[in-house]
Amino acid sequence: METILIKDATVVNENRLQEADVLIRSGRIEHIGQGIACPGARIVNAAGLHLLPGLIDDQVHFRDPGGEAKADIESESRAAVAGGTTSFMDMPNTNPQTVTIEAWEKKMQRAAAVSAANYGFFLGGTNDNSEEVRRLDPLRCPGLKIFMGSSTGNMLVDREEALDTLFSIAPALIAVHCEDSRIISANEQKAREQYGEDVPVAMHPLIRSREACFASSRLAADLALRHGASLHILHVSTAEEVALLKEINRDLPPGQRRITGEACLPHLMFTDEDYTALGTLIKCNPAVKTAADRKALLQGLRDHVLDIIATDHAPHLLEEKRRTYFRAPSGIPMCQHTLCALLELFHEGELSLEDIVNATAHNVARRYGIDERGFIREGYHADLVLADLRGTTRVTEDGVLHKCRWTPFTGRTFRSRIVMTLVNGHIAFENGCLSPGKAMALTFGNRSK
Repeated sequence: METILIKDATVVNENRLQEADVLIRSGRIEHIGQGIACPGARIVNAAGLHLLPGLIDDQVHFRDPGGEAKADIESESRAAVAGGTTSFMDMPNTNPQTVTIEAWEKKMQRAAAVSAANYGFFLGGTNDNSEEVRRLDPLRCPGLKIFMGSSTGNMLVDREEALDTLFSIAPALIAVHCEDSRIISANEQKAREQYGEDVPVAMHPLIRSREACFASSRLAADLALRHGASLHILHVSTAEEVALLKEINRDLPPGQRRITGEACLPHLMFTDEDYTALGTLIKCNPAVKTAADRKALLQGLRDHVLDIIATDHAPHLLEEKRRTYFRAPSGIPMCQHTLCALLELFHEGELSLEDIVNATAHNVARRYGIDERGFIREGYHADLVLADLRGTTRVTEDGVLHKCRWTPFTGRTFRSRIVMTLVNGHIAFENGCLSPGKAMALTFGNRSK
């Protein structure tokens, strides 16, 4: 494996920025300091560039197996690496669903063969798979995913006794999709009574409403507190949920919280005003909501009420997304432009570089106990991204790497550019060219970190 010396980078790490050299040998960070020399190493001149820990995306839907026409682990992991992501955790609503250890093992084997980024896979909870959940290995699996407001096959867990069981026996973190399906069904019926089948897409945040999100998040928090479970609420989308997390964790530092929350890229980059131009292209669950909700999410990240930023990358074919409201599937392809999009929030003064690194790397590693990743530290795996904050990235149709070949960012020019992404010390992406190396399975042995 090539020895690499990154020279004169502005290193963004552990709440500080410093000019430093980083020496990488045998896939790991060997030394961080000033004036490092290493004869024979490949020199990367990083003057004027920012070096960040590679992003760890804890919520993606790579559609593999069963949805390979839309996406697969190979295509989407390559797109993720191009966007500065070095590790991902994939969700269980595939076909077949990842609700047995056997199905989970098959996904791990598939990723070992084709993934460009380091990988982990959630096991899904159902109303009747508690015995499989008991077999979950917390050292190899990031956690248990529970859909508390989803009608995806048998993935909706809606029986009170099943929820009680899962929250009481889960051997690792529980990650939840929180929307109350009964509230949503009632709102759908009202919309159909008013519009028939021609419901405007702008109704989406009213159908999958803030009340549905808050009621389900409140229930999940109550279950976690009752059973002492470790709970992570995915894609928080409302100001009320931010306030709920703030109250639950009042006076608790991040490392002591058993209930955490995350914001997702669609809810940080769009508001309900964008439905007019983008329509079903930004239809996702939970729905993109108001400018006030977006403001609350950003404030929650700045105040460390929300711990993590993820993409909820969920590709569909463009012809599917162009259907009418009820027939268009929910989900947005996001992962190719994750860091560029977040750096827009830096340029706009909404988030600091330290905020971004905390929420996309440090806090993800801490929350899931990921071994030796998520920080720029000597001895850690060299998962890194070099970004040019004075460069630009024009998003064009021809440049989209997602297998579905579209993104809602098409036509946009970002004010930053990904120069290089290193995965396990290998330069997997450089100046627009992909050259994936050997990715690794994430391990989760340091959950006390």
